[in-house]
Amino acid sequence: MGVTGPIRVVVAKPGLDGHDRGAKVIARALRDAGMEVIYTGLHQTPEQIVATAIQEDADAIGLSILSGAHNTLFAKVIELLKEREAEDIKVFGGGIIPEADIPPLKELGVAEIFTPGATTTSIVDWVNANVREPAGA
Repeated sequence: MGVTGPIRVVVAKPGLDGHDRGAKVIARALRDAGMEVIYTGLHQTPEQIVATAIQEDADAIGLSILSGAHNTLFAKVIELLKEREAEDIKVFGGGIIPEADIPPLKELGVAEIFTPGATTTSIVDWVNANVREPAGA
């Protein structure tokens, strides 16, 4: 049975990073594109983010990280999704992430990383194309 309705995305700011303008811009762009967006606010733990995604029946989690803790925080979110048997929830993210860190993050299971300069259109297009399997797939 295929999933219907809008794509549901949890947008989260894990860790101690206190800058959320980018996350809010992405949340609004996804919402304006017809998705249901749950924005968790600042200073969320990976445990809180995963619990919210499961409770909200999210299709994806978008993490915004500017603090430099991306390797640790992405890994913990992926680990918790596996522990909770919720690996069908795709994880993508963005922020200040060095190019050299992107391949290891993708090997962990992060579906996509958007670095500074990525357009909201490119993020919306990626979510639309990659978060749910097409009907009948």
